[in-house]
Amino acid sequence: MAVSARAQAAADRRRQILDAAVRVFARQGFHGCRVSDIADEAGVAYGLVYHYFRSKEEVLDTLFLERWDVLVATIDEVAAREDMAPRDQLHVIASFIVDSYRYDPDLMKVIIVEVTRAANSFGAIHLDKIREAYEGIAGIVESARTEGSFKSGIPAEFAAMCFYGAIEQLLTAWIFEVMPRTDEEYERAKGLVVEAICGGLESAQNGAAGSA
Repeated sequence: MAVSARAQAAADRRRQILDAAVRVFARQGFHGCRVSDIADEAGVAYGLVYHYFRSKEEVLDTLFLERWDVLVATIDEVAAREDMAPRDQLHVIASFIVDSYRYDPDLMKVIIVEVTRAANSFGAIHLDKIREAYEGIAGIVESARTEGSFKSGIPAEFAAMCFYGAIEQLLTAWIFEVMPRTDEEYERAKGLVVEAICGGLESAQNGAAGSA
C-alpha cells in the first residue's frame, strides 16, 4: 500500500526531530537540555516537537526502544542459527554492537549514558527490555553448556552479563576517548572481547580442539 505524501512528510519530520535529539542529548546530556534545544537543532518550531512527542522523556524512550529492538532482533536471529558455533554467534553479536557505535556513536552514547547506565531513572524503567538482550545471549550460552562446549559450572545468565558488560565497557572507553577510535581498533576489539569471554567459558576439551 502506497504511503501518501502527507504521511511520508510527517514521518520524515518526526525522524528529523529524533535525529536532532540524538545530537543534542549527546552534546548536552539529557538533563542538560530542553525541548526548545531539540527544536532549534531540528530547525522546527518549538510546538512541532510536542506534536509528535509528549515530552523529551518520550523522545529518549523512542530512541532507545528503536535501537534496542534492533539489537534484540539481531540476537534472536543469531541464536536461531543452528549452523553456527556459539563462539561465532557471540562474535556476530559483538560485531553488531561495536559497529553500531562505529557508525552512530552519538546514538550509542545516548543509549549507554542516558538509559542503560541510568539505574535510578531510565534504566529502571526499561529494565525488562534491557533483560531481553541478556536473556537472548544467555540462551546461546545455555545451549553451549548443554552440548558441552561451554563449562557447566558458569551460569548462562552470569556469562551473558559478563559478555555484554565487557562490550559496554569498551563503548564507554571510546565515548570518553580513553581508547583509540580507529577501524583497526574496532575490529580488534570484536575478537578480543569474544576471546576473553569464551576463553573462560569453553570447556577444556573444546578449548583444546579450538586451539589445535
